[in-house]
Amino acid sequence: MMNSKNKLVLTLFLLVTILSSCSEEWLEPKPLSFYAPENVYIDEAGFEALMVTMRKDIKSEFYSERGPISNEHAMSDLGVPGAQSNNVVKDFVQVLTPAGDGGSHNFPGKLFNLAYNSIRNANVMVSRIDNVNWETEEIRNRLMASAYFYRAYWYYRLVNSYGDVPFIGEEITGPKLDFFTHSRWTILDKIQEDLEWGVNWLPESAEPGALTKGAGAHLLAKIALANLDFDGAIAAASQVIDGPYELMTTRFGIHASDPSRNIFWDLHRLDNVNDPANTETILSVIDRFEDPVGAKTDGSRLPRVYNPAWWHSRNRDSSGGPGTVADGLQYDTLFRGNGNCRPTPYYLYEIWDYENDMRRSDNNWVEWYEIIYNNPGSPDFGLPINRDNFAVAIDTFQHSYSFPHYKTFVPEQDPAANPSGGNGDQYVFRLAETYLLRAEARFWKGDLAGAAIDLNTIRQRAGALPVTAGEIDIDVIFDERARELFTEEPRHGEMIRASYIMAKQGINGYTLDNFSEKNWFYDRVMRTNVFFQINLKWGQQSYNIAPHNALWPIPETVISENTLGKINQNEGYTGASQNVPPLESIQ
Repeated sequence: MMNSKNKLVLTLFLLVTILSSCSEEWLEPKPLSFYAPENVYIDEAGFEALMVTMRKDIKSEFYSERGPISNEHAMSDLGVPGAQSNNVVKDFVQVLTPAGDGGSHNFPGKLFNLAYNSIRNANVMVSRIDNVNWETEEIRNRLMASAYFYRAYWYYRLVNSYGDVPFIGEEITGPKLDFFTHSRWTILDKIQEDLEWGVNWLPESAEPGALTKGAGAHLLAKIALANLDFDGAIAAASQVIDGPYELMTTRFGIHASDPSRNIFWDLHRLDNVNDPANTETILSVIDRFEDPVGAKTDGSRLPRVYNPAWWHSRNRDSSGGPGTVADGLQYDTLFRGNGNCRPTPYYLYEIWDYENDMRRSDNNWVEWYEIIYNNPGSPDFGLPINRDNFAVAIDTFQHSYSFPHYKTFVPEQDPAANPSGGNGDQYVFRLAETYLLRAEARFWKGDLAGAAIDLNTIRQRAGALPVTAGEIDIDVIFDERARELFTEEPRHGEMIRASYIMAKQGINGYTLDNFSEKNWFYDRVMRTNVFFQINLKWGQQSYNIAPHNALWPIPETVISENTLGKINQNEGYTGASQNVPPLESIQ
């Protein structure tokens, strides 16, 4: 049941939202509304209402079939945008432009706009917090630390997708057309400083979805790592690892009594994310079917993003007819996949220890040859799908491939809905990634033995064979991140973070000066992603990527409407020739 404080917070939030969307007839001249910002942000409850909005902003990353996290995987070593429609970008060199990507993925604008909208909310709290006479310093500082966290979260995402961007650190209450680009490194310095202060004021524990010291320290470890403060990253990660968290190693949750499953199946059931027994969850987002409209999403869409469109008529049977239908047998367990992120063979097959790694065990995956013809009118009804029957071999690309069922099994709670992925909580941070962050920081410092210990902690839980210190390099670390964090991490952004680390240190010939011409992200993608290697044609486009696509373009409208300032465009995109040096300090 919702306690009285949370009811007040939700009520204030809903009233502010409703009144802010009213037509002008409700806004005729009269005394200042009770729910105007000047009257809402006057106490703890008012600011807590604003935090409900900021939690919802992070939630927007995860609950969409072409949302930011799915886009992060669909432009990486682990996947590509797999839907055939020409509205979906595949040729990043030609189609990914500042004016738009030509379709629904909206790489330039979706993350950019979401991030700055949430930064605006955080800045309201930062700017207004000292307008209140707080009963205790602890209340004020906890709220300020929360605002710093959310602002840092989004700037971390921005600088690892777009590089240099404008830093906005205060509430904007009127027209402003004089923004300037700040150096990525300047922004990292600022948000690291903010969080180093803020972590100390966050609570040790909180309700599901709320911030804690662990969440703050985990994000701080990521930021310090990006900022080449490897000691700081190790210290922050260690604070989490030594805190009230443990990797889950014993069965728990809704399917704990099913002997055919294992700990990784349990760990990735959305019902189990915030189970009190789950000691691995650091930060989550909340989405419950029983919540009211407006407080819940249309569903996780994990199956829609990562599962094949096995139900499509292109899955031909021996008669040449459609062997599968979007109904009936296996539709409620394999779901209505669409391959919006089509995983690469590198992820599906090449990085796994098949004999030992539980994450790749048969009971966690559905192999393409285990999917059956489910059309009752097909002569092959009930038999495994035979790819030799496909009209053209390329149809297997979106409609027939293996997938990690333990990551994407999300039943619908609404019996009337297409089974594309139901409601349920999801991880933002969990402890397995903390170990991988510390392993990487130790690697960059040259502590290969320490890095091996952290990697093997994760591998041991999975039953995989240990790695030796001599085997560790950045590719080995990112292979392990792929095995552990597929569907969860902002994959593209984490690769860009590592690319900047290598460029700033001059490793393997990478430099900051020619980042858009030569970077580790591009080189790794071209080593591992066969669809880009062969320029596979799917629909009207072929898969194509260039080094400058490592950074996404700043949306054209953001630059053109900023008439009194200067926002730079990333190199390789139209408009970059007019760039000026980014600001190196924040006023």
